[in-house]
Amino acid sequence: MSSSVYVGIDISKHRVDVATEPATPPTHFPQTEAGIGALVTHLQPLGPALIVLEATGGFETAVVTALAAADLPVVIINPRQVRAFARATGRLAKTDAIDAAVLALLAARLQPPQRPLPDAALQDLKARVARRRQIREMITAEQQRLPQTRGRIRADIEAHIAYLKARSDEIDTDLRTLIAESPHWRATDDLLQSVPGIGPTTAAA
Repeated sequence: MSSSVYVGIDISKHRVDVATEPATPPTHFPQTEAGIGALVTHLQPLGPALIVLEATGGFETAVVTALAAADLPVVIINPRQVRAFARATGRLAKTDAIDAAVLALLAARLQPPQRPLPDAALQDLKARVARRRQIREMITAEQQRLPQTRGRIRADIEAHIAYLKARSDEIDTDLRTLIAESPHWRATDDLLQSVPGIGPTTAAA
């Protein structure tokens, strides 16, 4: 679907802020399984041309994998590039809403190239995301059983929850590795120099 809507997403530990270009009222979602699902549901009807977010030391992992698994066009930008773009456009204020708006404007102005994952890698990504969701659902189900159990059955459920949480953590590590190794998730310094007023020296800094 052809679209001229560009989306910027600013991610923190507990919250995901969303802005668009052309501008619409900003929205936000909790940084939870349900919140990320609602984010995907919110973005799909927009048919965005591009979604841009910045690397945040791991907080972005769940969001990025969910967007990619839903076949939404997402690109991760180095935070230095975002700051340089904000400086070049005179938008240096630091709030979540403004950060998301800056990312949306960057997406529209620079249109950093999306490098789609190969089919095999994309299928692997989708499978890992689906499996993680299944495991998290199993953890929730087991946790809901705990108040009604005692003795050996309770110990068995607690052991199962610990095992499931360890498997979920392993999948999270695998997802972070997949993201780090794929050029689909990395921007290049060329993007900086495509911004008016930013040359090689500023880009290097």
